Amino acid sequence: MRETFIHLRRPRVRDIAVPAAITAAVSGGVVLLATYAHSDESLDARIASDVVDLRNASLTRGAHLLTFAGSEAVIGLLALLLIISLLQRRGPLYAGLAALAMAVSAVLTVGVKLVVARDRPGGTVRLGVVDHSYSFPSGHTLNSAVFLGLVVLLLLPLVASRAVRVVATLVALALAAGIGWSRVYLGYHWATDVITSWLIAVAILTIVHAVTHLDVSTGAPKVAHCCGGQDRTRSVST
Repeated sequence: MRETFIHLRRPRVRDIAVPAAITAAVSGGVVLLATYAHSDESLDARIASDVVDLRNASLTRGAHLLTFAGSEAVIGLLALLLIISLLQRRGPLYAGLAALAMAVSAVLTVGVKLVVARDRPGGTVRLGVVDHSYSFPSGHTLNSAVFLGLVVLLLLPLVASRAVRVVATLVALALAAGIGWSRVYLGYHWATDVITSWLIAVAILTIVHAVTHLDVSTGAPKVAHCCGGQDRTRSVST
């Protein structure tokens, strides 16, 4: 009979206090940005105007590629592959954590949009088809940032080479930044929409990081043998 024993130590105060403080600070920042979104859009308008002045054919092609990379279809498929990979390589705890984080990201994207109800930039700055959904926050930015963060936190630790881990982390950061930039460049979002998305992603990933550092340890599978009316258990390697 094979059994797996999982031990989860009791979290220390700092294990809860630090993520809670970061999440609270991020929540405050999101509220301030949401308030700004309905009171003074002068900064966003200036940034949008400056971005229009910087446009050229090469940047536009790059922005479209980055936006496609951060689309719901692409991120949804990649997230599914990540969950399957984690299930196979790290078990149901990590796979479930990744699935939950992506689900929270998707729910917050829709929920905050409906609560804030901010209109997108006008057609004069948009490069592409009309999107009738609300602008705040950017779903492309939030969901892709959470996905890339999950790759760094949950999958990259399995890579033995430190150099590879560092390079992959930098690439993930560049992609997260690039996808957010593309949404402003193409005129689908205000800059504060994207900043808010990054803040929410930081909060989600902070909680994920905290959970994965609670020192979960799995005992070696056991094989039980009955001998002389008594059960004796020994460890076996797998």
